Amino acid sequence: MVGRLFIAVPLPDEVRHALAALLDGPLPGRAVHPSNWHLTLRFLGDTDEVTYDRLLHALGVVDFGEPFRAAFGALGAFPRPAKATVLWVGFSDGLAGFTRLSGVVAEAVEAAGIPSEDRPFRAHLTLSRIRPHQDVRPVIDRPPFDDVSWTVGEVDVFRSHLGSGGPRYERLERIMLGVEHMFE
Repeated sequence: MVGRLFIAVPLPDEVRHALAALLDGPLPGRAVHPSNWHLTLRFLGDTDEVTYDRLLHALGVVDFGEPFRAAFGALGAFPRPAKATVLWVGFSDGLAGFTRLSGVVAEAVEAAGIPSEDRPFRAHLTLSRIRPHQDVRPVIDRPPFDDVSWTVGEVDVFRSHLGSGGPRYERLERIMLGVEHMFE
């Protein structure tokens, strides 16, 4: 077994620090540590070696396209702000790029024999998980974070290690956008 895997866009350290500084204060629920912030393109779950090898092959032959600019937008909540279980930040720039990457990843995942997801992709960065649900309307009523931007230039395959101290993410593969040989 390779482990519990997901495919995501990582954040550069300077972007993590800038966003964390703008959030300035405790978040409701159980906050995701900034070192674990990423934009999930596809959660795979427990993955065996044969499926992982098929996935790497499929990821190696799809076209991820060119790097693109992304900028954070406003805060939001799932399923809705009045009864939130997840607090997230969206994007004011880069949505088309993230949607394209999600589609490319979905194509590779299906080619590897992994079933497609039931829910549509929604580009967001999870900041906090809230149990039981809370009304977060006062928290999300703030200006968007548009001035925190970066160039998205990679997609990574991560393994998640769960433990009592919270999850730890290990990058297994880095796929560079805009280059012919994608794996670094």
